[in-house]
Amino acid sequence: QVQLVESGGGLVQAGGSLRLSCAASGRTFSTYAMGWFRQALGKEREFVAATSRSGGSTVYADSVKGRFTISRDNAKSLLYLQMNSLKPDDTAVYYCAAGRQVVTSPSYDYWGQGTQVTVSS
Repeated sequence: QVQLVESGGGLVQAGGSLRLSCAASGRTFSTYAMGWFRQALGKEREFVAATSRSGGSTVYADSVKGRFTISRDNAKSLLYLQMNSLKPDDTAVYYCAAGRQVVTSPSYDYWGQGTQVTVSS
């Protein structure tokens, strides 16, 4: 089992930036594909970005492509989501997830508790 803890959320104005972090423990971090999902109030959880075990491959939702960057530091067991040019529609609880492979569906094996991101207009 792997435990995941997100941090870095907060309140930011439209056009601003935030960097989310996800700290992993319990298993070898580099054996997991990692993803970020988000869930706005009253909406289903949706895919944001994912990366392969080495970080060499990435995939993004069309809604964040060009604005968000997913990365990982396997030596520190950390996953990041750099969010630039934030929009009010980005407001959601953001979750990191670990799984066996990169997928865009919310079918990962392990999930963090989430961190709130609020973007004001």
